[in-house]
Amino acid sequence: MNSSRPRQDPVFSPHADVSGLLRHLDACVSPAHAVDYCATQLRLAGFQEISFSKLGSHLPDCGFIADSGLLLAWDNASENFSHFRIVGAHTDSPCLKIKPLPDAGNFGWRQLGVEIYGGILSNSWLDRDLGLAGRVVLSDHSVALVRVHEAVARIAQLAIHLDREVNERGLILDKQIHLMPIWGLGDPTEGYFKEWLSSKIGISSSHIVSWDLGLYDLTPASVLGSDSSLIASGRLDNQVSCWAAIEGMIAAKTRGDTSTNCSVVALFDHEEVGSQSTHGAAGPRLQWLLESINAGNEKSFHEVLSASHCISADNAHAVHPNYPDRHDPQHRPLPNQGPVLKSNANQRYATSPESAAVFIESCTAADVPYQYFVSKNTMPCGSTIGPITSTQLGIPTVDVGVAQLSMHSARELCGALDPLLFTRTLAHYFIA
Repeated sequence: MNSSRPRQDPVFSPHADVSGLLRHLDACVSPAHAVDYCATQLRLAGFQEISFSKLGSHLPDCGFIADSGLLLAWDNASENFSHFRIVGAHTDSPCLKIKPLPDAGNFGWRQLGVEIYGGILSNSWLDRDLGLAGRVVLSDHSVALVRVHEAVARIAQLAIHLDREVNERGLILDKQIHLMPIWGLGDPTEGYFKEWLSSKIGISSSHIVSWDLGLYDLTPASVLGSDSSLIASGRLDNQVSCWAAIEGMIAAKTRGDTSTNCSVVALFDHEEVGSQSTHGAAGPRLQWLLESINAGNEKSFHEVLSASHCISADNAHAVHPNYPDRHDPQHRPLPNQGPVLKSNANQRYATSPESAAVFIESCTAADVPYQYFVSKNTMPCGSTIGPITSTQLGIPTVDVGVAQLSMHSARELCGALDPLLFTRTLAHYFIA
């Protein structure tokens, strides 16, 4: 049995409102944009923004810190709380990053020098109209968000007439040569991209010092299927989890339930490349926050940590109807059948029997079904921020997420109901 209860008809309702998620997906075109959008939702819900430099001061009961691609938020109903309830996710997705010296080209075509970020499905980026988003650092050390929501570039695939055996042999792409986008005509000129960027954002090129910019597919998020049961979008991994975490925290706060815990959401950057950064899960900033929150507590920090629990929220692999052999036969998650508990005996996921039990209790309280995923023994298993967070803080952690197809594609697919079920579960988790 793959679910918490016997298999029934799909629980999807065509009237489920996913408009908020679609807006989130369309807005969060880079880690910095994801943090900016989530910060706006938290402000509207009454959370107060502070900076990391204020962590030594008295913190607001409900607050957040937003810094580039990292967001930390908390809701502390009682100064002498007994434990933390933490939901961690990541703001980054595999993409194509603009190099510091991007002006390139051949044979009269202007091209952009890009660096592969994370484990992209290379072919999914071909023949798509690509926009540009991220942030630039200016000469006064301020940071400006950048979004050029128009067809800036395109990676053109070689015509089948010039590659007659591609469908039989399979597409082979050299990441250095074949994934260089075209973005105009003319000879490459040093500084051309910087001048173009300056004209688009209205800031003098002399004030632009550096950037963290990536390309993204312009196609908006959409509801898909004859029964409207699916969502197609870029960056489902892991913006679905970011949205569910923020919405779940706001919903728990709105309910106003009395609780003995402190709720925390941690949205990290750089998960797709190993989390080893100041803004990644392997960095110290979540611990800084937890120590600061606990400063006025009569209970010691280690006493509170030992009673705490963490959810690592990251999407899971739904069984693919064309490739069912890639899953273990007893662990084949399906869309719209609830969040997926992910476990791995080799600790690629942080789930333990004890940490799983806490999440199952939240699913039961929320009347939400759940599923299991374990990798097939002949398939390598990916990892998440779960083992990192659990190791850093010593907090029992469970890895869970929404089932999806086409993970790491420029365009991914998941069930339309699952994000809502996940959000409902997290709202119950925060108040337990």
